[in-house]
Amino acid sequence: MDITLANKKQAWLHAIRLRTLPLALSSILMGSILAAYNQSFRWEVFLLAALTTVFLQVLSNLANDYGDSVHGADSQERQGPIRAVQSGVITLVEMKNAMILLSGLSLISGLILLYIASQDWKVFALFLGLGILAIIAAITYTSGKKPYGYAGLGDVSVFIFFGLLGVSGTYFLHALTFDWVILLPAVSLGLFSTAVLNINNIRDIDSDTKAGKKSIPVRIGRKAALKYNWTLISGGNLSIIIFAFTESQLWALAPLMMSPLMIKIGIGVSQGTQAQAIDPFLKKMAISTLLWVIVFGLAWFIFN
Repeated sequence: MDITLANKKQAWLHAIRLRTLPLALSSILMGSILAAYNQSFRWEVFLLAALTTVFLQVLSNLANDYGDSVHGADSQERQGPIRAVQSGVITLVEMKNAMILLSGLSLISGLILLYIASQDWKVFALFLGLGILAIIAAITYTSGKKPYGYAGLGDVSVFIFFGLLGVSGTYFLHALTFDWVILLPAVSLGLFSTAVLNINNIRDIDSDTKAGKKSIPVRIGRKAALKYNWTLISGGNLSIIIFAFTESQLWALAPLMMSPLMIKIGIGVSQGTQAQAIDPFLKKMAISTLLWVIVFGLAWFIFN
């Protein structure tokens, strides 16, 4: 096999970051399960929402690779996994073209989703605006003249798009109505997703500091960032407890079965002193979040 071609494929796989996709799909799955809980589930909405989310997540990953390389966060001193542009195998022009392609795919998929799901032009316009905002947020996290990720606002963005909007937006597209109680599971997903980002930022404290990327861990220091991480994990589980008792549905406590795994992840991050030791917990936290949602769905299916 051509070595250059093999390296190019490997570089694109690194840039796409497949390990982030379970986290991206978690909010879509949770919103869909909640729609089924209220007897409003639609398969076509679920599949198109999942596809659109995958496109947006890959776009965000490519933009992050591009932006960090341009702004210097992916220098040779970086201790995390090597990035595609940083490696030199993929050029900035190639990465930019890929970002344009993913932006188009996200928009097309989102438009089809809205056309099928919405029955009102106002709803269509609202979600079209949110979709465009999601594309802009994905691109400008580390790209552009003033990337908000470098100002430490990534946590807010992740909490909103992976939690509040991801879950409640998916639910609304299924049911075409809104129920305030679904914000509690949405908060859980937002906090867990933010924990994944926080683990990433704890890993990259040294390189981010040198690059001027003022993530939350850079701003507050490693010790406080570890406490913040425990708060995110605890808050996510507390939110589902409140949901269970608010709805008088004790089956909704089933996801707490994942708490020991999340606690183990938190301990591992706290004990990790090198980037290489912390890095595996990114994937573990993302997968445990997806499993947390799956357990929630299975409990609903079994007990209802």
